[in-house]
Amino acid sequence: MSEREPLQGRDKLALLLSLVPYLMEHGQVSVSDAAAYFGLEPEQIREAVRLIAVSGVPGETDAYQPDDLFDIDWDLFLDRDEIVLTHLVVLDDSPRFSSREAAALIAGLQYLSALPEQADRQVIGSLLSKLSIGASARPSEVAVEERTSDADLTTVRSAVAAGTQVEFDYVNARGEREHRRVDPLRIESLDDEWYLRGWCHTRAAVRTFRFDRMTGVQATERPISHHAGDVILPDALFEASDADLHVDVELAADSLPLIADYIASTERIEDDRVRATLRVAHYHRLKRLVAGLPGVITVVGPPAARAQVAEWSEEALARYEDPSPASSGDPGVS
Repeated sequence: MSEREPLQGRDKLALLLSLVPYLMEHGQVSVSDAAAYFGLEPEQIREAVRLIAVSGVPGETDAYQPDDLFDIDWDLFLDRDEIVLTHLVVLDDSPRFSSREAAALIAGLQYLSALPEQADRQVIGSLLSKLSIGASARPSEVAVEERTSDADLTTVRSAVAAGTQVEFDYVNARGEREHRRVDPLRIESLDDEWYLRGWCHTRAAVRTFRFDRMTGVQATERPISHHAGDVILPDALFEASDADLHVDVELAADSLPLIADYIASTERIEDDRVRATLRVAHYHRLKRLVAGLPGVITVVGPPAARAQVAEWSEEALARYEDPSPASSGDPGVS
């Protein structure tokens, strides 16, 4: 191959402006790979790297200090013809994510990449790399653990797309286990939980199922007999029912927004405290609500509700005193 013409000043500047982001994105790069990427001779890349090492942005005094210049791993460059930037200079005043902000975004992207609908994971992978490089400091190492329900979510999503039934064992709010056969119609999320809404052949009605209570999820080849257009799926996951239980609680007035979804009525009893009547489907749900707001809510009636919460609290305290493995029942599950 014939030797290329030397780069002119403008071409050198264009190369530097392209080479620095390339090295930042790829980390350690061989001179030959960089030359092939930019269509240049290896010696032209070496010359550009030497120029990078004496380039930077002067500080407030308009005089270059050590931290104002780029730097490279000279041993690696001279001995192995590999390029690694060891000190970066901010070339603009664009705001950067802190290491904690970048770590939080990386965790969120890792979770999104695990969801079945995220088919193009190359885009997410590119964003993860750019977040790691572009942060003001190295982000903390994070990993998002895949839960068993994530695999079940994939199975059910495939069944929804195919229009086929699913079967699984389900533990309801009262701890009762039943086998269910369901026409899956819609998958939704609320807070950090995933729910399946569909026609339950066991109950002959539309039901909502939490994925973390489903076990042994299996897709079948039987086509669904009830479609989304054939049944009424309310806009809300959960709606009030005439069978709901009413519970009286006391709490600070400024805490009412925390239980807004359950409030049936309120009554102010002091300047900063209120008594509220809550609507819950069962006392198991009340336990979960109280557990999520420790020290905020005091259950005052009816006696059955107070007894349920007191029993649950005693069982929870007993677990701290008894080092033996927890029993299979979970007093906090609704």
